[in-house]
Amino acid sequence: MLPSFRDEFLLPRHTDGTPAVYLCGNSLGLQPRGVKEAMHQELEDWANYGVEGHFHAKNPWVSYHEPFRRPLAHVLGAKELEVAALGTLTNNLHLLMVSFYRPTKERFKIVIEAGAFPSDQYAVDSQARFHGFDPKEAVVEFKPREGESTLRTEDVEEYLEKEGDQVALVLFGGVNYYTGQAFDIARITAATHAAGAVSGWDLAHAAGNLHLKLHEWGVDFATWCSYKYLNAGPGAASGIFVHEKHFDEDLPRFQGWWGHDPDTRFKMTREFKPARGADAWQLSNAPVFNMVALKVSLGLFEAATMPALRERSVALTSALLEALPQNDSYEVITPRDPKDRGSQLSFRVPKGRSLFEKLSAAGVICDWREPDVIRIALAPLYNDFDDVERFVSILSTLA
Repeated sequence: MLPSFRDEFLLPRHTDGTPAVYLCGNSLGLQPRGVKEAMHQELEDWANYGVEGHFHAKNPWVSYHEPFRRPLAHVLGAKELEVAALGTLTNNLHLLMVSFYRPTKERFKIVIEAGAFPSDQYAVDSQARFHGFDPKEAVVEFKPREGESTLRTEDVEEYLEKEGDQVALVLFGGVNYYTGQAFDIARITAATHAAGAVSGWDLAHAAGNLHLKLHEWGVDFATWCSYKYLNAGPGAASGIFVHEKHFDEDLPRFQGWWGHDPDTRFKMTREFKPARGADAWQLSNAPVFNMVALKVSLGLFEAATMPALRERSVALTSALLEALPQNDSYEVITPRDPKDRGSQLSFRVPKGRSLFEKLSAAGVICDWREPDVIRIALAPLYNDFDDVERFVSILSTLA
């Protein structure tokens, strides 16, 4: 099995000086050790070259985004022209929905999972409203069955088969932020297309977590943030995926200078000529300092590979599930079948805020989500089986 890359990261310390049990990579990944040196390089080049750093820096800024294509393609299961590092997640959702949410009077509904991350809910509501529809009618929130915590893929397929002629877009999260359920992207995408709708995905909790095959699965578009499993730092640059089948379509698109064909970009022509591929959705030049950590982290993903990381993730979460003490004070609501979960396990703990605070005081860094869930994540790049053992030992004394 792939060894841990733990030594490549900086771990926070508990108040007693010992390394914390860091189980919060689903919220903010750890800093790779190489980031400080890489950031220093860009600062030095800025100091030494000024504006000429765009062309003469060690990593020229004018093309800084280009080397990201290959590692992102490997992480997302895409072709290199289908991915681009740019923007932020919700901004990118809006940019992509400009192109791919094109409602008509008959086909106008957006299907999301109930309990989607609030920013996604706000985004689809505002898009429906922008197109003149009432979100209460246009946005369908797909809920689990009564008494269940997670969705069944067959229920989504059945809904789309029956009601799909009114659906314009299905926009799910690859992994639900609250329950930790990993959705069957291939099956839901196939059902979406069979209904004549567009398949879009928010991969904030899936990129760098699941073994994705976006091109093979035929996903139309996707976006993600890079500060969780991709370890790019708070507020780091996001990215997008657009399937190559859309490259030659005359899609509506918000346009900006950096989306222009790079061969003629600096001729400053009045007419916009889109770049080939996902780069056409770029608006502005790369925020270099905001992409340094992502560059370093993606180098580690290249060394590790997603199939090996996924195997390690399953082993870590399975080990934790087997070692958990039997206790009625909490319930794991994340699916136990590895294919239906990523690296996150969600514990439902009624009135559990106090348990979360006790875990924090004992040196466990995880997070709390209202109203009753403690989320822990075993990020396979830097978490190891010692983390599993330490967490179970601490939990056993508290729960």
